[in-house]
Amino acid sequence: MQLTAGTADKGKRLDAMLHERMPEFSRSRLQTWIKAARVLVDGKPGKASYQLRGSESIVVDALPLPPLKAAAEDIPLQVLYEDACCVVIEKPAGMVVHAGAGVHNGTLVNALLHHFKSLSAVGGDLRPGIVHRLDRFTSGALVVAKEDASHLALAKQFAGRTVEKIYLTLVEGRMEGKGRITKPITRDPRNRARMTARLETGRTALTDWEAVEHFRAHTFLKIKIGTGRTHQIRAHMAALSHPVAGDKLYGAKVSPWNRYFLHAHRLSFDSPATGARVVVESPLTPDLMEWKSSL
Repeated sequence: MQLTAGTADKGKRLDAMLHERMPEFSRSRLQTWIKAARVLVDGKPGKASYQLRGSESIVVDALPLPPLKAAAEDIPLQVLYEDACCVVIEKPAGMVVHAGAGVHNGTLVNALLHHFKSLSAVGGDLRPGIVHRLDRFTSGALVVAKEDASHLALAKQFAGRTVEKIYLTLVEGRMEGKGRITKPITRDPRNRARMTARLETGRTALTDWEAVEHFRAHTFLKIKIGTGRTHQIRAHMAALSHPVAGDKLYGAKVSPWNRYFLHAHRLSFDSPATGARVVVESPLTPDLMEWKSSL
C-alpha cells in the first residue's frame, strides 16, 4: 500500500498516522510491521516514533499475519460440575480467562483446550467455550460450553437474567443490613482501565448486597448481581465509598494478599443437556479464608 503524508500529518508519529489511515489494522500490528522493516519512509525502513514532516512517501507491505488462535497448555483445572453440554470450572485468582491485552498464554482457555476434546466455537478461536468471564483476580465458579447449541442456550439465560450469580466479598468500612444498587456503569473517562458508577450514565446495572459479618474496618458481604457488567461489583462498591478490600484500582488500601477480595461463590442455571436446574457452589479459597481469619 502506498501512502503520502500531508500537511495535516506533520508532527504525528508514524504508527499513529498509519493507524488513522488504516484503521482496519490494530496499532500493535502496524508496529510489528514497522519493526520488521515492512514500512518504508522515502525508501528507508521507518521507526514507530518517527515524526512526520508532512511530505513523505510511505510504502506498507501489508501482508496479513497468521490469525491468532489459542493453543492447548497443560495447566491444572478444578472441575466443580460437568455434564454432556457444559462444565463449571473453579477459576483461580490471577488467571486471565482468555488472551488479550498482552496476555497470550497461561489463560483459562489454554487450560480448557488441553483438558476437553470439544468446546463451543461460538466465541471464535481465541474464546472457545467462553460464555461469561470473571476478572483476572476474581476467583470462583465459571461455566463453559462444550458445543455451540449449549453455548447459545446458556448465553440466552445470561441475557435473560435467569442465571443466579452469588458472590462473596470483603469491603472497606461498615455496611449495615441489605440494599440494592442500580447505578449505571460506564468506562471511567479519567482512567480507561476502570469503570465508574458515579456519572449517572452508562449501561443499566443491578447489584443486591447483604451484610453477613462485621470487622473493625471491613464488612463481609453476600452479593447477587442481576446484570453482568464489566467490573460491576467493584464499580458499584466504590460508588458507595466501600471499595472491595485490596482493590487498588478502585481506591482501596493496599493489601499483602496480592489480590482483591472477590469470589464467585454460587452459579445456578438450567442445564442445556437435561433441562434440570444446576446449582454449583465454590467455597472461599484458602487465601481468602486466611485473609478473613486475620481480621
